[in-house]
Amino acid sequence: MDIGSSIRTIRKRKKITIAQICAETGLSQGFMSQVETNKTSPSIATLDNIAQALNVPLTYLLMKKEERMSVVRKEDRKATTSGIENLKVEHLSSSKSLKLRLVEFPPGASTGEAPHAHQGEEVHMVIKGKILAEQGEDSAVLVEGDSFSWNACTPHRVQNLSEELSIVLVAVYKETESEQDEDIL
Repeated sequence: MDIGSSIRTIRKRKKITIAQICAETGLSQGFMSQVETNKTSPSIATLDNIAQALNVPLTYLLMKKEERMSVVRKEDRKATTSGIENLKVEHLSSSKSLKLRLVEFPPGASTGEAPHAHQGEEVHMVIKGKILAEQGEDSAVLVEGDSFSWNACTPHRVQNLSEELSIVLVAVYKETESEQDEDIL
């Protein structure tokens, strides 16, 4: 973990000097310098004092960089295709176990002729259009604003019933990252 660099970055961004941190925490400047260069590891109590002086949650200092907030700008979204009908999939955001996708279904398009299954859980919201969602013996016609969810290990299928483009927001939760994103829908 690179806690020292995080402390230094936050301190500099907030225009706080090492002397100001030391005055508030009671720590020596030499010790703070060693903390910021990762030459020493402070106790949790000391880290909590530093976090308070920086006005950030202690948990933020303990997070790995990849666990912190991630921003994907609209113009920077990755786009791929999925399934036999090459549905356009925009990758909105993701964490270790959760992926958020925007899927475009051209008129009549579906996730495939036969229902398919994969690991994970899915939550869907129809942003535009009219779709048919099928899983086992269950089926529902959904329109803009409607949502549904299911365990993806049971075979399922989604089809656009409208004569225009349908757009579905899909959140997929998987405990492992063993499958390719293209398998998700």
